[in-house]
Amino acid sequence: MRSKPSIVAIVLTVGTFVAGCGSQSGVATSVSASASAAVGSGTATSSLVTSSASSASGSSAESSSANSSAHPSVAGSPVASAAPKRIVSLSPTATEDLFAIGADKQVVAVDSASNFPSTAPITKLSAFEPNVESIAKYKPDLVVISDDINNIKAQLTKLSIPVLVEPAAASLNDAYAQIESLGKATGHTPEAAKTVTDMRSGIAALVAAIPGNTKKLTYFHELDNTLYTVSAKTFVGQIYTLAGLKDIADPVNSKGTAYPQLSAEYLIKANPNLIFLADTKCCQQNAATFAARPGFSVLTAVRDKHVVPLDDDVASRWGPRVVQLLQKIVDAAKSARSS
Repeated sequence: MRSKPSIVAIVLTVGTFVAGCGSQSGVATSVSASASAAVGSGTATSSLVTSSASSASGSSAESSSANSSAHPSVAGSPVASAAPKRIVSLSPTATEDLFAIGADKQVVAVDSASNFPSTAPITKLSAFEPNVESIAKYKPDLVVISDDINNIKAQLTKLSIPVLVEPAAASLNDAYAQIESLGKATGHTPEAAKTVTDMRSGIAALVAAIPGNTKKLTYFHELDNTLYTVSAKTFVGQIYTLAGLKDIADPVNSKGTAYPQLSAEYLIKANPNLIFLADTKCCQQNAATFAARPGFSVLTAVRDKHVVPLDDDVASRWGPRVVQLLQKIVDAAKSARSS
């Protein structure tokens, strides 16, 4: 078993659901080329995908059915009836959500990884190593976090600073619920509802356009250049399932790991129709660098030019840009089917 790359471990710490060089939670496990046992969680995976699909179609029951472990919660003083005026976000996804729902003018500081939108007031605040004194100097009346690192929630609570916890989403339902929670907490309930509606309709339109009678294409989603990937049960894995694609990692993922590591030998043997690189920023990967790896030039996806670069940030967050991710995947699948 190869040890998990340090950059993967760092991203794990901040609870990103699946980053270009990392993942949300759970220690990734090596998957050897000789492994053959099928993952024993077909029912659970199916229910997650069904939940995501119903979200895309605009079900009114989505928020209530979301995974409770990923529901947002508030600690410290209750959020005041008046909308907060000095919000600090220590979550790149929450930052994107806040700006999408029109709460941007209330945001006074965001962490160093919150690089979208470009107008976000990025600072040196760290989501990896949050420091209560550094946060408090911005005089926040609401702090949004995705993980309680360094027991930061309790530290802020002692200062009577409200904290909204929005952990990594396990499904589209969770993502929608978090946007709605932010809307309620910031005084932008209607805008949050519209954002969710737009996401649902965008996803539903993309899913409806996918041909239903064609053979499922296979894919490999690269998290980093040591071949860590996703399983279908992860958030991003569900997005691929919505696009009608089949994960090559699942048949050999006997331990049911969310983020397994494949061997080069297995990847070559599986020979996926599509390869998605979610490590273009963190690890400077592209179609050429991927093809140059030993033995990879024989892969069908390489020969047919179906190695697809993704924006690491879009592929690692669960906010409104999830629609863009699905669009990219659907377009790539359409191209592969027509070639």
